[in-house]
Amino acid sequence: MDGNRESETSSQGLAVPDLAACWRRAMVCLALLLCLALRQFTPLEANQLPAAAPASTTRNNGQLLLQGVPEIPGSLAARVQQYQSVRSAAFLDWTEDGNGMYIRTRFGLLDQIHRVDFPRGDRQQLTFFEEPVGEVVRQEKGHTLALTMDKGGSEFSQVFLLDPGTGLARMVSDGSSRNTHITWDRTGTSLAYHSTRRNGRSNDIWLMDIADSESARLVLESPDDSLWLPVDFTEDGKFILVQQAISAGNSRVYLLDITTGERRLLAGSEEFPSANRAMVLDHKNEGFYLVSNARGLGAELAWQSLQPGGEAQFISSAIPWDVSEFALSADGRRGAFVTNEDGFSRVYLLNTRSKRYTLVSNMPAGVIGRLRFNQDNQRLAMTMSTAQTPSDVFVMVLAKSPEDAKSLQRWTSSEVGGLDTSTFAVPELVRYPTFDREHDQQRQIPAFVYRPSGKGPFPVIIDIHGGPESQYRPAFSSTIQMWVAELGAAVIAPNVRGSLGYGMDYLALDDGYRREDAVKDIGALLDWIATKPEFDPQRVIVYGASYGGYMALAVAAHYGKHLKAAVDVVGISNFVTFLETTQDYRRERRRVEYGDERDPEMRAFLHSISPLSQVDAITLPLLVVQGQNDPRVPVTEAEQIVAALRQRGNPVWYINALNEGHGYDRKENRDIYQQAAMLFLQRYLIE
Repeated sequence: MDGNRESETSSQGLAVPDLAACWRRAMVCLALLLCLALRQFTPLEANQLPAAAPASTTRNNGQLLLQGVPEIPGSLAARVQQYQSVRSAAFLDWTEDGNGMYIRTRFGLLDQIHRVDFPRGDRQQLTFFEEPVGEVVRQEKGHTLALTMDKGGSEFSQVFLLDPGTGLARMVSDGSSRNTHITWDRTGTSLAYHSTRRNGRSNDIWLMDIADSESARLVLESPDDSLWLPVDFTEDGKFILVQQAISAGNSRVYLLDITTGERRLLAGSEEFPSANRAMVLDHKNEGFYLVSNARGLGAELAWQSLQPGGEAQFISSAIPWDVSEFALSADGRRGAFVTNEDGFSRVYLLNTRSKRYTLVSNMPAGVIGRLRFNQDNQRLAMTMSTAQTPSDVFVMVLAKSPEDAKSLQRWTSSEVGGLDTSTFAVPELVRYPTFDREHDQQRQIPAFVYRPSGKGPFPVIIDIHGGPESQYRPAFSSTIQMWVAELGAAVIAPNVRGSLGYGMDYLALDDGYRREDAVKDIGALLDWIATKPEFDPQRVIVYGASYGGYMALAVAAHYGKHLKAAVDVVGISNFVTFLETTQDYRRERRRVEYGDERDPEMRAFLHSISPLSQVDAITLPLLVVQGQNDPRVPVTEAEQIVAALRQRGNPVWYINALNEGHGYDRKENRDIYQQAAMLFLQRYLIE
């Protein structure tokens, strides 16, 4: 029988159809019709066919999904293992007696609470939770620790009370709302905290007697969708200093009467928006310390009376940089504050009576935070990170004079995987010209440049920070050091317009309809790179996380001809869908920054600048990394850009962790992601 025949003869001599052949023909026709229909919505180039479904694998007990990611060679994993073994430590609080401290560090896979009793002493692990710990604050006049912890990176943190002596913890929040910014009263019997408990959306303030978690009650109901946070209790427990955050450039301070619910405005106004951040009440409860840019001179440290009509008395006016941290001793005699000076931290000690302050000299160049005096007011703890040392805890031993210090003690020495950190690259702060002008001169964009040893020309990784109301600062990064040493790549971390640390005018330069001006700043950086002989302009990759992920996608669309590839980590692909699906409790603040997608004109603009709308212009290989439980940038933002690019035949590596949120907290997930990223960079940047 001729196997190619389409029909055969029956016993009655009649010609009957070959059903199998008819079915094949119908399927071919249906497929052709489907392809034609798809072309109506996603036109492809004549020589471009939809990519086949990528190979998928899972790791870490099925919690980490990898699509289109090649097998990671064992030699590469071994090569980067030292960098992935680097640990860090962060100061949390002093012990009740003020002689020891609680820190956050990792011995296994997650950050947990440890206790250290003397400089460079052993770290005694106190918690062994299945999730990393968040905030940790010790009870006033007691030893109980209040802490927050979420599940799977969801950021719906719950409040727990921990007895550090027994290691036993109990949850005291409702188990479903988002709870943050724990604040103890002066007696150690009550907690105030921010919570979305009322309706899952509003950012209210709640108060709880810790002896009875059922006593939790609403004490400040947010009248809008702005963020309300408790800061400090008065000595008598009748009032709370509270913070209202509307946007990065508009925040106010109030005094809340717990009994009546009435609140009195202390700093900030509706008519003349400014950023005002409450720090702490003074020890006599006569006034409070705040950081304010109300005078347009940067974020200045000030003190203000609680009396009606009290005006701020500015303290740090002679310092032309933002104050980022402040701490007050229990006796009120000493203060300490940190300034952000072009990304580097400087520490000052303050005599609160005379308002005189002194710069602490000989501090390492890096980033400092979490200042706190111990109970006898003789020691000041802090977390410090430099380009060559991971975050560790240091203690400043103080002199008798409130504005003087004696010495600096290192309390923790985090392991660095056996690496010689003295060989690590130290970043150089540079400024490059961008497309527009400021005060009749070309505007300059600050950036930190890490260079490998040798002459070059080096391939370049442009690392863009998130936020956008954030700032790249020269803290320790084992990832950047790994790129520099193992790939021989230069890393450039720019602070494009919209970044913190350079004044409110600079912060607002990318708002609303000016969003893509920040993308143009990266275009100008690419032009600058081409003028520098130490860099190879033919080998450049852009890498960004969160808002930086959007920037990476946008730069790939606008300047793809200057790039080899791009990496998008938890980034926004469509501003409209992002604003519609980000968690309710944060949506209004994001609308202030990006624009309100409910307005037809703004919606059309946001749609037009979204990378998903410009996907035809993205022809580069892409690595996309996401957390399934991300409440900020939902997983759908990654899924839709991955699908659109694959449909157009782009090589896309996609990693999604089912037990993570906005970034990877679990070491086992972070290790594989970093190894995959190294393989991606090696393949598309180096080879």
